[in-house]
Amino acid sequence: MDPYVIQMTGSGNLPSVLDMHVNISGRSSAPGKMKGRKARWSVRPSDMSNKTFNPIRAIVDNMKVKPNPNKTMIALSIGDPTVFGNLSTDPEVTQALKDAVDSGKYNGYAPTIGYLSSREEIASYYHHPEAPLEAKDVILTSGCSQAIELCLAVLANPGQNILVPRPGFALYRTLAESMGIEVKCYNLLPEKSWEIDLKQVESLVDEKTACLIVNNPSNPCGSVFSKSHLQKILAVAARQCVPIIADEIYGDMVFSDSKFEPLATLSSNVPILSCGGLAKRWLVPGWRLGWILIHDRRDIFGNEIRDGLVKLSQRILGPCTIVQGALKNILRRTPQEFYHNTLSLLKSNADLCYGALAAIPGLRPVRPSGAMYLMVGIEMEHFPEFENDVEFTERLVAEQSVHCLPGTCFEYLNFFRVVITVPKVMMLEACSRIQEFCEQHYHCAEGSQEECDK
Repeated sequence: MDPYVIQMTGSGNLPSVLDMHVNISGRSSAPGKMKGRKARWSVRPSDMSNKTFNPIRAIVDNMKVKPNPNKTMIALSIGDPTVFGNLSTDPEVTQALKDAVDSGKYNGYAPTIGYLSSREEIASYYHHPEAPLEAKDVILTSGCSQAIELCLAVLANPGQNILVPRPGFALYRTLAESMGIEVKCYNLLPEKSWEIDLKQVESLVDEKTACLIVNNPSNPCGSVFSKSHLQKILAVAARQCVPIIADEIYGDMVFSDSKFEPLATLSSNVPILSCGGLAKRWLVPGWRLGWILIHDRRDIFGNEIRDGLVKLSQRILGPCTIVQGALKNILRRTPQEFYHNTLSLLKSNADLCYGALAAIPGLRPVRPSGAMYLMVGIEMEHFPEFENDVEFTERLVAEQSVHCLPGTCFEYLNFFRVVITVPKVMMLEACSRIQEFCEQHYHCAEGSQEECDK
């Protein structure tokens, strides 16, 4: 028999699929027999899926308490600025998207790293004389979260480690551990407006350290690093020869008494992958457009890291083409008044919330300087009936129908995070309820009765 002829067995009826096989050996073979494998069903989840763990979801989903049915729920836990309807994107942003759809130009596939014209727009918008950018330095991604994922994937191998802030965005650990990358946490210091403990950072670096993640402005802290502090961070990275992933999704979302300094503008020596996106500043988190800006003026990354990012971007064939098509008009036509109004609301709420909570015995809020959050310390010795911050926030839901994420979600115990994007009337009501809750459960610590009597 010709060894390349399809052999068909059976009667004159059409053969079943199992009756057809290709004989390439010159010998007949029985279909369905495979050496070394017993035919049986054995479908199991992958190691990656088993290693993927989101601490926020784990904690929130395990909360068994129900809110007080007599009080409307106030969720100060959601990092989506659009959910309450008081913060909407500018009409120019919406019109840009409509125009992109109506043009009919953006219905097909784009290059996986994004349209050249869209990358040119980002490069132009974020170009600084101290940190120049060209289109080749921009990778467009499906949101800032994918930008972070690609950066981790290109810089770190399984068995290596990364340095991440504590308290910090939970996704860093979720992504890293799913890839077999170890996470080492460095502390942010509340008494120093959440500056980084730089001595600790330096002590954590070893031969397996792949990168340092710097989140500025911060989620969950709402802190904004000064220029001098950023320079000290860069000095550590330069001494240790560790590249930086700069999570700058809240870049430019800072209050009037602070200034955002893009990290890459302060150093020409340290290679930096800066991650950003439309989600927060333009108030469109569901549009899923982010980017990576490659800053590598000493060519330390070289072509290998750039090529690696391109290869990794090919796994999902790039972000939404319609939003890419709208990008030029979004960046060029959004009025400054829109940015100003958004920040004014956030600062007003931040001041209101900080002032109200700072007056409550047992709470220690840390004043924010930007982003959409503030962290509040709980003096647990004054709330002895609660074992930890998780129990504190659970009971706050059960009694007052106010939901804040416990600091445990961000690996920082005895704190909780407040989202400041809610309408002012809701912010006032939430603070009032938190005050009532704390007054009901506050106890003078042993040896401090005299202070409590004042």
